[in-house]
Amino acid sequence: MNTQKKANASESSSRLWSTRYGMMTGVPVKGSVARSLQRYGEWSEQELNLLSGLIQDGQSVLEFGGEYGAHTLWFARAVGEKGKVYVAEPRRLPFQQLCANVAINQLTNVYTHSHWLARSDAQLVLSSLPGGVVPDGEEDEMVNVVTLDSLNLDSLDLLKINLSGSLIDLLLGAAETIRKHRPIIYYRLSGIEQVEAEVQAIKDLGYRCWSHTPYLYNADNHASESVNIFPGCVQQNVIASPVESRFELEQRYEL
Repeated sequence: MNTQKKANASESSSRLWSTRYGMMTGVPVKGSVARSLQRYGEWSEQELNLLSGLIQDGQSVLEFGGEYGAHTLWFARAVGEKGKVYVAEPRRLPFQQLCANVAINQLTNVYTHSHWLARSDAQLVLSSLPGGVVPDGEEDEMVNVVTLDSLNLDSLDLLKINLSGSLIDLLLGAAETIRKHRPIIYYRLSGIEQVEAEVQAIKDLGYRCWSHTPYLYNADNHASESVNIFPGCVQQNVIASPVESRFELEQRYEL
């Protein structure tokens, strides 16, 4: 085994990581999510700080893009035994890691789906999908594509979209779900060229939108680590609420 392979092996799933909301299987540390989980025992905690005031016991949440279950573990606690957390993760290895983390934490209220959520049902190459990014050094793969509507959810209080670039295509297959349940929508913006179209697509559904820019580094992190490996880095997110709801953020953040 050469030096690089040895380094990769030492960072792989041969050990468990202690995180703020439970144990997680270790993964190769080559992306922001994995680096944050390994070093700080959490990922983008300021996202959860905002959402914690909106999620209640017994509610239902759907995440698109599992991120190893980094936020799934918290959602499972937040909605309690009577609530449900649905996670759609289409990529083979992240899906396996997500399921492992759900299993070792005995999360019986989490339901995993190995699907990409978009406008129609199909089997497509990951890189051909809006927001379908293949990490450097990894091979492209076929993924199962379904509509959100086809999941026939009994309820949905929050739709969290972690894969930037996928919003508009997802919404085209979610019209009935959004009409029926009117969930809060929290998503990551795409590049500057798509921002206007994404915000308008949400507003066309009868929603108001606010900007939310959480820092990747949390000084009060789970590992009490004072070194910031993400200096100045923020997520460019949007939180959207139905116009008929009582949700409000500061006016200066409304889009």
